[in-house]
Amino acid sequence: ASISVQRDGKHESIQVQIPAGIDSGKKMRLRGQGEPGSRGGPPGDLLVTLSVAPHPCFKRSGKNLEIRLPISVTEAALGGTVELPTPGGTVSLKIPPGSGSGRKLRVRGQGVRASSGDPGDLLVELQIVLPEVMSQPSDLDEASRTAIEHLGTLYEHPIRDSILW
Repeated sequence: ASISVQRDGKHESIQVQIPAGIDSGKKMRLRGQGEPGSRGGPPGDLLVTLSVAPHPCFKRSGKNLEIRLPISVTEAALGGTVELPTPGGTVSLKIPPGSGSGRKLRVRGQGVRASSGDPGDLLVELQIVLPEVMSQPSDLDEASRTAIEHLGTLYEHPIRDSILW
């Protein structure tokens, strides 16, 4: 990475090698890259505090990465395999049949890859997404409406029985 510094009244660009997997708040000491010493002495060190920018899809938790993965009703009910982009490349993730929203799956070794030690894991939280047409039930055709109503009859127990007032 390149950082811009002002030394001795001049703007300069310095190339910095940032270690893989470093955490926000960590400091790096760049020896001899600070201001010139007094009375012709050697330059001091430059201390750089790092801030890791957030990713739009992945959340970092130590060496692990977390993501909410949208899946269809069909994938949730019947299972399936989805392609999931990760920082290390695309992986195939098997969705077990009968998965509900909030179910968490672990993809080992697809988390943060530090410069030393084993990489973390990718923790995937499934989120069932209904088809957009279901937001306007009046737009559903009769066959779809019948299928959804039939699905509702398959519950063996009331689904909110565990909520107590």
